[in-house]
Amino acid sequence: MNCDLLIVGAGLAGSTVARMLAEKGRKVLIVEQHKHIAGHCYDYKDQEGITVHKYGPHIFHTNNKKVWDFVNRFTEFNYYQHRVLSYADGNYVPFPINRDTIKEVFGIEIPTFEINEFLKKEVEKSKFNDPPKNFKDVVVSQVGEKLYETFFKNYTWKQWGRDPQELAPEVAKRIPVRENRDKRYFSDKYQGIPKNGYAQMVENMLDHENISILLGMNYFDIKDQIKANITIYTGELDRFFDYKYGKLEYRSLELRLKTFDQEYYQPVATVNYPNDYDWTRITEFKHFLNEKTNKTTVCFEYPKAEGEPYYIVMTDENMKKREQYMEEVKKLEEQGNFLFVGRLAEYKYYNMDQVIGEALTRSVRI
Repeated sequence: MNCDLLIVGAGLAGSTVARMLAEKGRKVLIVEQHKHIAGHCYDYKDQEGITVHKYGPHIFHTNNKKVWDFVNRFTEFNYYQHRVLSYADGNYVPFPINRDTIKEVFGIEIPTFEINEFLKKEVEKSKFNDPPKNFKDVVVSQVGEKLYETFFKNYTWKQWGRDPQELAPEVAKRIPVRENRDKRYFSDKYQGIPKNGYAQMVENMLDHENISILLGMNYFDIKDQIKANITIYTGELDRFFDYKYGKLEYRSLELRLKTFDQEYYQPVATVNYPNDYDWTRITEFKHFLNEKTNKTTVCFEYPKAEGEPYYIVMTDENMKKREQYMEEVKKLEEQGNFLFVGRLAEYKYYNMDQVIGEALTRSVRI
């Protein structure tokens, strides 16, 4: 089989590139190993009429107007703004850290203009490496040991299956701290959930006469049967190169759905459980689209080491392997026949808007 452009994967990266190139008159064939499009954004209506995110909650947020305008071509949004609570010491506490979080944890009332000074004093009496050498150092250097112990330490152990001091400092990036009472999880200018779901958004994106899709088809089973002028790869980086530098590590999730005979299960869409129980968080989906039902469906998330790859694991060992693989990628891309884009293909953490933004930028070069 011969084709102009072969795209491996029908997630956000592959679908964005496919749409952009199809509009330029290019013929695109997408090969997707799952039996559905939209990658880990895939969602569906359950028997209660609730839109369930099959692979865990996805909230779209961005400051990139180009990306926002692009996705709005394919869906209307419910302008939902995410709020998260953390179940700590028997109480629901606002998270990320803001003035009300400090009030709950420390039992003190302070005005918002004193928050920065309060956290500075917490940091001064804490121990950490400066500059930070690991995840723990980054968090403690910003909020101190008390808040690190309350919200981050055990959650990170559960999420990553290892001591936070073994994780690269980049995992923490910038810990969001609000010096006010803003309880939103994200502060981006544009936020929301597609009114008819992510799967419908991606279906609309792929609805073009120049795009063909093969679902339930593993690229590695058929790659020798397809001759493409250009291949855009969005799958696992190490697998493409047959693990020549060793396997890269991914974290997976076991998602357990439960339906309860009550209108709501919890006060917000997502509640984190940093210290209690084996799950990391519970998500109640009907909050996203304000769906009205007598029952509710929730998702308990249990991180695990094996299974569907969800998250890259940023340890020194994995990052060194990534560098070796990316040198191979660079050589292939310079030849002009391959493009690697997306979370898995670049072994890089991206938010949804970043995936789309990168795909928009990279597709211009083809």
